[in-house]
Amino acid sequence: MSVFFALCTVAILMMMGLIVDGGGALNAADNATSIAQEAARTAGQQIDPAQAVAGTAITIDPDAAVGAAQDYLDAAGVQGDVQVTNGGQSLSITVHDTYSTLFAQFVGTSTINVTGTATAHLMTQAGG
Repeated sequence: MSVFFALCTVAILMMMGLIVDGGGALNAADNATSIAQEAARTAGQQIDPAQAVAGTAITIDPDAAVGAAQDYLDAAGVQGDVQVTNGGQSLSITVHDTYSTLFAQFVGTSTINVTGTATAHLMTQAGG
């Protein structure tokens, strides 16, 4: 009876570990995506004023956008990549973070790497 009890206890603890650490990793990935979205919004507000005032184009200022996004990521305490694409009309942000495990550390996995991505497209209103 005690061998059966020991095996069941180990199995239950493993299932608890999967649930707790799996849920924690999903939550960390969701948080990374949220940070990426907010950084993309912040970067997307960095319009090139010279072109906008002259009325030639409305585009993202790449240097200002990358700087604003990196500032946001630094304030959030995460690492990430910022890319301005499509001639200054789009940008994408990838956030890299880790989740510190509670149960999986007993089997040698102390962290789980998570990634969140977001893309912002500059939208202009027709006719002004």
